[in-house]
Amino acid sequence: MRFQTPLVPGTLIRRYKRFLADVTLADGQEVTAHCANPGSMMGLAEPGMRVWLEPNDDPKKKLKYGWRLVEHENGHFTGVDTAVPNRMLRAALEAREVPGLDVFDVMRAEVPYGEKSRIDFLLSSTGAPDTYVEVKSVTLSRQTGLAEFPDSVTARGTKHLKELARMVEQGHRAVMLYLVQRTDCDRMTLAPDIDPTYAQAWQTATAAGIETVALDCHITPEAVKLGKPISVVPPAGP
Repeated sequence: MRFQTPLVPGTLIRRYKRFLADVTLADGQEVTAHCANPGSMMGLAEPGMRVWLEPNDDPKKKLKYGWRLVEHENGHFTGVDTAVPNRMLRAALEAREVPGLDVFDVMRAEVPYGEKSRIDFLLSSTGAPDTYVEVKSVTLSRQTGLAEFPDSVTARGTKHLKELARMVEQGHRAVMLYLVQRTDCDRMTLAPDIDPTYAQAWQTATAAGIETVALDCHITPEAVKLGKPISVVPPAGP
């Protein structure tokens, strides 16, 4: 997935009100960018970090920049836009590029299910159970090479795991897909010290038969591309 307009580098001044970030551009201009990430962004929103913004000239948008990437000192990148995974996964599913999810007749997005929820993708095939696919963006890393989810308490995420487990009980297939938006991680796990309820819900859902898949990304200031499956490490205790 290529960015619609070329990204511009800057230095983060501060992130505030969850969805706003003040950034100093290379020419010294200070701008406010939209931050499409409701999470804590632990380790990604420290003042002075090098960031990449996407400019826009859309008259309908109040802010003329969107925060897309963090560039780390080791040359790696993290994608901070939580809307990217679903857009990228949709294109990859349509192209039959997602391992294990490449055979289906019909793909639908945002289909109502469970208790007032919507599944990210519902895959249907003639003569086979429906496949429910929930997608989460992973950006936290506190150990070298290890990505973690979540970066803050997520009651909504726990609800999704329970509903996926119910789909399995009803005879369907359910897949929890974690898209690791970091180029410096080759494995992924959960963070029970941050949200023990979510970690327990994952353990319960896994025992019930949901599948867990983690995929990495190739990230540059030009584009974000779907990568390969990486290993999922069972979480330690809280």
